[in-house]
Amino acid sequence: MTPEDQEETQPLLRPPGGSVPRGRRVFLAAFAAALGPLSFGFALGYSSPAIPSLRRAAPPAPRLSDAAASWFGAIVTLGAAAGGVLGGWLLDRAGRKLSLLICTVPFVAGFAVITAAQEVWMLLGGRLLTGLACGVASLVAPVYISEIAYPEVRGLLGSCVQLMVVSGILLAYLAGRILEWRWLAVLGCVPPSFMLLLMCCMPETPRFLLTQHKRQEALAAVHFLWGAEQDWEEPPVGAEHQQGFQLAQLRRPGIYKPFAIGTFLMVFQQLSGINAVMFYAETIFEEAKFKDSSLASVIVGAIQVLFTAAAALVMDRAGRRLLLALSGVVMVFSTSAFGAYFKLMQGSPSNSSHADLLAPVSMEPADPSVGLAWLAVGSMCLFIAGFAVGWGPIPWLLMSEIFPLHAKGVATGVCVLTNWLMAFLVTKEFSSLMEVLRPYGAFWLASAFCVSSVVFTWFCVPETKGKTLEQITAHFEGR
Repeated sequence: MTPEDQEETQPLLRPPGGSVPRGRRVFLAAFAAALGPLSFGFALGYSSPAIPSLRRAAPPAPRLSDAAASWFGAIVTLGAAAGGVLGGWLLDRAGRKLSLLICTVPFVAGFAVITAAQEVWMLLGGRLLTGLACGVASLVAPVYISEIAYPEVRGLLGSCVQLMVVSGILLAYLAGRILEWRWLAVLGCVPPSFMLLLMCCMPETPRFLLTQHKRQEALAAVHFLWGAEQDWEEPPVGAEHQQGFQLAQLRRPGIYKPFAIGTFLMVFQQLSGINAVMFYAETIFEEAKFKDSSLASVIVGAIQVLFTAAAALVMDRAGRRLLLALSGVVMVFSTSAFGAYFKLMQGSPSNSSHADLLAPVSMEPADPSVGLAWLAVGSMCLFIAGFAVGWGPIPWLLMSEIFPLHAKGVATGVCVLTNWLMAFLVTKEFSSLMEVLRPYGAFWLASAFCVSSVVFTWFCVPETKGKTLEQITAHFEGR
């Protein structure tokens, strides 16, 4: 073990005597940073209500064809992939706080372009800009929160990233029921504007300040965030922090192990089919024969918020690994059942029945197809609940925890790039996959990937609850 390795695995911030911090401003700072994920959740959910609205639009407003609508939903993920690369670069050079401030610009600019759009290319350009901001926010916000949080609340605060994402999606669904696409885009400018104002009052993370040899500023940040009443000790930062990440370091288990785990977490998250489900939520429910598919989407969004909040509350007690495995098992059963629904509907003699979510219960004999439609509702809700308690929040949380400080910018950039490229492929090709494999085949394929994710979790993912970031680094180095 080199001296630099020893320094890397010691806590960069530790209270004398091992006391637990009692400050509450860390929650305010985490909320300010989480407005970024709220903004990119809104951007993700925006396409679901906006596409039907744009298809109804009359000239001179732009009108989406089927091909343009597919790109309108998917192009945000291409922008987010580029934003992941940009965010990884900004993270180590501009710092965590400034990176979050910077990402508010393309958020506001993108929604402003959509608001003013007179042609389809302006709509796509605005979506690309918001996608760029999504990529930066999805990378930087989890890192900022993990570095300002102490171990006892890091799971709770880190899970709030995904909670804000699904809250943003639900906000887009709810607002889309009363607002047309232009006013919906205006509403999209509000969360990043609040984030800009709040983050200006928040400090940079103490860990990043220490790597810049700004000890007094780091100490002031600790006092602000954790409410420390006395000086906090930290060891000197090793030479690796000045040199940054080098490709030769990939030979070290402390680098390649978390790299592999972080990348596969992002791959499995997208192969579960969640982005395809959320982007095309209304379309899927129309296939399932619901009269009010937009209401069904709102209900799905509410379930996602509820179960993500529940996961956040138990994250630091149950642990990441258990919740990931449980989540994967639930998704296996739900995607299998949803595939079974489409398989049974294919052979149904009547394929035109409707299930009204708010209709009163009748004692009259029901059409068998109506019962099948409720199988689709149950399967979808079970999938969303299962995803929300594990595979929704935990890959982002682990991404912010498992990488050593000097490699965090590059490593998280690779993870976010992988996530958003997979999201683009799944979103763009989901309709084609439904045609080639039939709907039941597409969901059964997702079920197979969910089985793989459970196996991967059980054998490869370490538990990080209650550990400092430096202790997690030491685990991967085998010390």
